[in-house]
Amino acid sequence: MIYMDNAASSPIRDEVVDAIIPVLKENFANPSGSHSMARKALRLIDDARDELSDVLGCKSQDIIFTSGGTESDNLAIFGVHSAIGGSIICSATEHHAVLEPTKLVGGKVVNVLEDGILDLNHLADAIDENTTLVSVGLVNGETGVIQDLAAISTVVKEKSPAALIHTDAVQAIPWMDMNEITESADLISVAAHKFGGPKGVGALIVKDQTKVSSLQLGGGQEKGLRSGTHNTAGIVGMAVAARVTADSREKNNVKITALRDSLANCLLDIENTYETGVQTNEDGSVDRGNKVPGSCHLCFSDIESEALLFLLEQSGIYASAASSCSSGAQEPSHVLAAMGFSRELARGSLRLSLGYASTQNDIDKVLEILPESIERLRKLGS
Repeated sequence: MIYMDNAASSPIRDEVVDAIIPVLKENFANPSGSHSMARKALRLIDDARDELSDVLGCKSQDIIFTSGGTESDNLAIFGVHSAIGGSIICSATEHHAVLEPTKLVGGKVVNVLEDGILDLNHLADAIDENTTLVSVGLVNGETGVIQDLAAISTVVKEKSPAALIHTDAVQAIPWMDMNEITESADLISVAAHKFGGPKGVGALIVKDQTKVSSLQLGGGQEKGLRSGTHNTAGIVGMAVAARVTADSREKNNVKITALRDSLANCLLDIENTYETGVQTNEDGSVDRGNKVPGSCHLCFSDIESEALLFLLEQSGIYASAASSCSSGAQEPSHVLAAMGFSRELARGSLRLSLGYASTQNDIDKVLEILPESIERLRKLGS
């Protein structure tokens, strides 16, 4: 099995499994209870919150635990709109968990440039005195493009000093030091399964909780912003995954960057292949400095992604065509459309996303199978 879909979900880390199992077996009490078992479970959550705050560069009391990235994004958009109203703005390449809520509340969608970077001029024009929240994903889940959150923050604060900034950082934690990011955002969404933690748990960092309303009513957990019994094991696992990721990030980035570059450079030798979110240097080399190390996203002309993915899976290679946000449905990419790619070329997109467990053998296998698969499909198509 060659797993090249880490942007969809990463393998759970061994350290996380070791931490979760004792919680599931021994610390199963409801943390909201009053007896000693409940208090022990609550202590585990408090310790995990402290650990996460150190990794994420925020105060522990700012962390609101959720079920994952989608809920965190929804809580940021709907929560701010419900609490203080006004107008919401997001970029055209956002995950649907941000894009759809923004549209639902009548918000504005800002363009990106051909390389996927937010058009700051369009952003400035879109902001007015009614703007209360601007949401821009830190790393695009499809192309791996990194947004300059500090520059975005400067534009927002100049045009509307009271406006809040939200960033979906779900794809960022494996690759970026969040301590440097947290200063530029008021709300930050994360999900554990993107960096080696379990599914079903995430968090929203909320620096000013008076400006966010809860989306669900119940027992009043998480300071009333997220009612529901805590997922103790998941929260513990997320904290462990975050710490291991942070401690190994620098070394891992060097390894994965080298693997990704060798993979992408070889694939670009295939005729009529286009890499997204990159710049071309004067000497003709490709500059991937504005993408996270694990992202290799390309478009192949005269290819249908669905057919290509089928051939790859037959050879034991698991990849995707776009962000995993439509239950596996291969819909045209709104991200590539926003970047100016034609519908025909976007139909041949392929996302090969690497992670901490990726190896040279994975790359070698992809380079053995993928070019042959593309050639086969093009011959069939002609």
